[in-house]
Amino acid sequence: MMISGTDRRRAVRRRLAALSRGVDAVGAQVVFYLRALGSVGKAARSYHEETLRLISEISLGSGVLALVGGSVVIMGFLTFFAGATVAIQGYDALGGIGVEAFTGFLSAYVNVRVVAPVTAGVGLAATIGAGTTAELGAMRISEEIDALDAMAIPAVPYLVGTRLLAGAIVVVPLYALGVVAAFFASRITTVVILGQSAGVYDHYFTTFLNPDDVLWSFAQAIVMAVAVMLIHTYYGFHTSGGPAGVGVATGRAVRLSLISVVTVTLMISLALYGSARQLHLAG
Repeated sequence: MMISGTDRRRAVRRRLAALSRGVDAVGAQVVFYLRALGSVGKAARSYHEETLRLISEISLGSGVLALVGGSVVIMGFLTFFAGATVAIQGYDALGGIGVEAFTGFLSAYVNVRVVAPVTAGVGLAATIGAGTTAELGAMRISEEIDALDAMAIPAVPYLVGTRLLAGAIVVVPLYALGVVAAFFASRITTVVILGQSAGVYDHYFTTFLNPDDVLWSFAQAIVMAVAVMLIHTYYGFHTSGGPAGVGVATGRAVRLSLISVVTVTLMISLALYGSARQLHLAG
C-alpha cells in the first residue's frame, strides 16, 4: 500500500501537534506546582484555621472513615504487614544459605531504606492523595472554586497551599508510626512466629540500624508527601467533565503519584547509597 506525500505530511503534523500538547501540559503542571509551593507561606499566615482543620481531616479522617481512624490506621496496617513480609521472606532466603540470624540486619536495612518509604508513599497516594483530588474535583465541578474567586479569596493558597502544608506536617507522625509498625512486625514475626532467639535478632537489628538512614528516610517521606499532594491538588483543581471527570482525574493522579513515589525513592537511594560498593556484615 502506497502512502502519498500528503498523508505523510498530515501524519507528521498530527505527531507534532500531539507533542506540542504534551509539552504544554507539562509546562502547565510545572507552573501550577511553582504557584502552589509559593502559596504555602500565605496559607500558613492567613489560613491557619483551615490548615488545622485539614490536619485533623487528613490524619483521622472524616465521616465514615473517622470510625476506623483514617490515615493513621491505614498507614499502620500497610507498613505493619510490609514489615512482616520482609521478615518472612528474609528469614526464608537467608535460611537457605544458613545465615537466618541476619534477619534482624535485613529488617534494619531494608525497612528503613526501601520498604517503609515506598509503602508509606503508596498509602499517601491511595488515601490522602485520592481524597484530595476527589474533594477539589467536586468543588470545581460544583463551581465552588469559582465562587471563591468571585469573593476575592485566592483559591490556590486557600485550597492548595493549606493542603500542602497540612500534608507535610501530618506525614511526619504518620511515617513515624509506619516505621515503628514495620520494625515491630518484623520482630514479632521473626521471634514469635518463626522462633528465632530474641537476643540474636535484637543484636543484629541494633548493630546495623543506622540513625542517619532513619533521618534520611523521614526526609524522603516528606519529599514524597509534597510530590503526592502537588500532583493530586493539580488534577483536582483542574477537573472538568462533571462527576465522571472527577473519577478520571483521581485515577490519573493516583497513577502519576505512584510513579513519583518510586522515582523519588530511586533518586534518593542513588544519591545516598549508590556509591556504596560493599557491605560489612560484622559485629
